[in-house]
Amino acid sequence: MTDAARINVVELTVSELSNALKRAIEDGFGYVRVRGEISGFKGAAPSGHCYFRLKDDKAVLDAVIWKGSIARMRVKPQEGLEVVVTGKITTFAGSSKYQIVIETLEPAGVGALMALLEERKKKLAAEGLFEQERKKPLPFLPEVIGVITSPTGAVIRDILHRLADRFPREVLVWPVKVQGEGSAEQVAAAIKGFNAFPLGKIPRPDVIIVARGGGSLEDLWSFNEEIVVRAAAASTIPLISAVGHETDVTLIDFASDRRAPTPTAAAEIAVPVRADLMMQVSALNNRQVSCWQRGIEHRRRELRSLARALPNKEDLFALARQRLDAVTERLPHALRVTTARRRDRVVGLAARLGASLRANTQAHRTKIVHDRHRLAVLHERGKIAFENLLDRRDARLERAGQLLAAFSYRGVLARGFALLRDSEGQPLRSAAAISPGQKLDIELTDGRVGALAEGSRPIELMAPVIRRRRRTISDPGQGSLF
Repeated sequence: MTDAARINVVELTVSELSNALKRAIEDGFGYVRVRGEISGFKGAAPSGHCYFRLKDDKAVLDAVIWKGSIARMRVKPQEGLEVVVTGKITTFAGSSKYQIVIETLEPAGVGALMALLEERKKKLAAEGLFEQERKKPLPFLPEVIGVITSPTGAVIRDILHRLADRFPREVLVWPVKVQGEGSAEQVAAAIKGFNAFPLGKIPRPDVIIVARGGGSLEDLWSFNEEIVVRAAAASTIPLISAVGHETDVTLIDFASDRRAPTPTAAAEIAVPVRADLMMQVSALNNRQVSCWQRGIEHRRRELRSLARALPNKEDLFALARQRLDAVTERLPHALRVTTARRRDRVVGLAARLGASLRANTQAHRTKIVHDRHRLAVLHERGKIAFENLLDRRDARLERAGQLLAAFSYRGVLARGFALLRDSEGQPLRSAAAISPGQKLDIELTDGRVGALAEGSRPIELMAPVIRRRRRTISDPGQGSLF
């Protein structure tokens, strides 16, 4: 191109050129179907979108799945999974690159599905969902059986007919989709629903059967979903998986407590045959009686055999006696050796003890002399202190005696007064408390006399006597005890 031609080329901004390329690519390709291997997948971004690359042995294509599209996908993207995707080619101007916006994603054939299934199986097994210790025993004869399956298929009819033939039980059917979009969520919800049954009018199942007829790997894929496997592993009710035919294997088979090759076989596993049980009980009864008789006879023969097989008492003690003789022969020599060793040790200890005693004897003598002198000093001091304490106690006791004598009512009796008591020994303080004929006890300074009350005089006649009595008291500060 000449310089003049280059000058006449229309000038575009970067955004205008990017938009033009975007329109050209989207108009030229539109919807495409691409097969490749997922690479660089690290899970959903914080926005919920997924970014990764599709590659083959020669090229790489950036890919994105919007948040709304990935929620509807039955198979989620995984690192290394070969898939076939459908979407449209577009550009991302921020990085000057093109990419495919994926709307549908499917594994590329049965091989990819099997690889995805194997990888998912390893992941769930690593979490311990398939451990044998987690599996619960099935009830021998359940009262209620919960069945999760399609209500319109032949599976439910086969299960009901088989239960009726073997041992009729009450059956609760939870209808679900067993294939297609949303079927996995319905199956998981049914398992959780049966486990959430409260105690009420609707009985809670004793065992659950998850059943579906045969089909291709794609048809049975719902029972390989993590949501179904985790619900089966978390079920507190024992669960039997009966998905497909005997050759069909799904992940729910590993998480369930028991796998049945067919739905009909699941019904056979769930309940025993009633007629067989009756025959078995009768046979067991006969066997019990026979076993008891044979056991008695066997023990009788065994007791006889043991009695004959018992060894002679001399043979039982022969070996022990031989060991005792051998020990007896070695004992004198061992005693001499041990005695010599102990003697040498005692001599050594005696020498060490003598030196130690001589060194400590003088120190103890000095200490004893010092302690004896100190004890004599303390004895003299204690003797003086004890005598002083006795003098103080005697003086205190004498003062207390004088004070007691001064406050005692016997001092009042010595001055000519008397203490009047009733027959129970209670003091009488007024004439009103004395009734005619009452026995009285009069205490004087030199003893007691008994008296009998005749009557009381009016208080007017007694008042002058009381006043004269008060005038005879030598000490004006001394009050009357009555």
